[in-house]
Amino acid sequence: MTLTNIILVVVSLALLVVLLRPKLLQLRLWRATVTPLASIIGSGFLVVGPILDHAAGSLAWLAMIILCAVAYLFGMAIRYNIMHLEPELKDSPLPLVAGIKRLSELALSFAYFVSVAYYLNLFAAFGLRIDGITDPFWIRVAATVAIGSIGLLGALGGLSGLERLEVGAVGLKLSLIGGLFVALIVASLIAVGAGDFQWAVSPGLGDTKDFQILLGLVILVQGFETSRYLGGKYSAEMRVRTMRLAQWISTGIYIVFILLITAYFQGGLRAVGGETAIIDMLRPLGTMVAPLIILTALASQLSAAVADMNGAAGLIAETTRRRVRVHMGNAITAVLAIVITWSADIYAIITYASKFFVAYYALQCLQAAYGAWRHKRHDHAVLYAAGIFVALGVVFFAIPANAAG
Repeated sequence: MTLTNIILVVVSLALLVVLLRPKLLQLRLWRATVTPLASIIGSGFLVVGPILDHAAGSLAWLAMIILCAVAYLFGMAIRYNIMHLEPELKDSPLPLVAGIKRLSELALSFAYFVSVAYYLNLFAAFGLRIDGITDPFWIRVAATVAIGSIGLLGALGGLSGLERLEVGAVGLKLSLIGGLFVALIVASLIAVGAGDFQWAVSPGLGDTKDFQILLGLVILVQGFETSRYLGGKYSAEMRVRTMRLAQWISTGIYIVFILLITAYFQGGLRAVGGETAIIDMLRPLGTMVAPLIILTALASQLSAAVADMNGAAGLIAETTRRRVRVHMGNAITAVLAIVITWSADIYAIITYASKFFVAYYALQCLQAAYGAWRHKRHDHAVLYAAGIFVALGVVFFAIPANAAG
């Protein structure tokens, strides 16, 4: 077994033991941080490398910084709403703000429909890689079976068992990331010492299409908004603090990860099997990379899909004032996710999901800008208004990663 294999396995297992310690899991600060953190660096961690290799080349680190900065702007608007508008809506509901809130929840519901398709298509793609299957048709078939099964369980009220996957999936995901980081650092140091380290790849971000692809990747850093919906468990101050912490931690993880894997870039996006290209990209690290990534992908994508299906069903119930019950909302979400699966490839689904989430962020920025203007915080209002225009740019101009040919 190679040195990097040993490091990957040992560090991942050591971190898994630490991350699953009951004392850590019971810390309120950690629990409130890990929910948005796990969402932000979930599926995006599996596909960000190959897609930024294709769209940005050696400037992938800059593209990653831009994505994280855009996400942080949207996070600022949501944090403002948590601190200043949630109390107002409870005490004396403002018709305009309440209306924007309802539209936001509707946009988020549609985003969840697409993200369930996104997560379970990735789940199917990584699962089928065990047998070397990369045919999009069979990935769609497997994704349909997974979506239909979870939707049926949700309609029958039996998702509670699957929901318990989340704690283990989060631990697996973060421990693998830590193991990969250490293995990549050691491999880089060995390559530098031997004079074999090369980081020169083709430049990207050279034309309009590259930037349009970048606009469609916001979902890779999405997930921080989950903090807004933890009000039943945590105070506004705790949610704001931990959302900000999660965004800073995830930003550091993503940028360092991209810098470490740039030497492994392959110069393009494969026409078939590109969604699981991270396995082949990092295969030089050792034979344990593939099984560990697949295991983590299966657990994290399944738990994320269950969480978003529940989120979509809950929002459907809330926006219809309980005329549609949560169980039926799960079934509706599953049906729509299956339709999306068969009407778009994984890259189009990523872009659609980004657009729906960004539509939600645009409404959150509108809500924050209105609130800041009312409170005479004009500099904040201008900043959040800028977020609206950034979001509109994503909605109208983003294209899938494979659209540039």
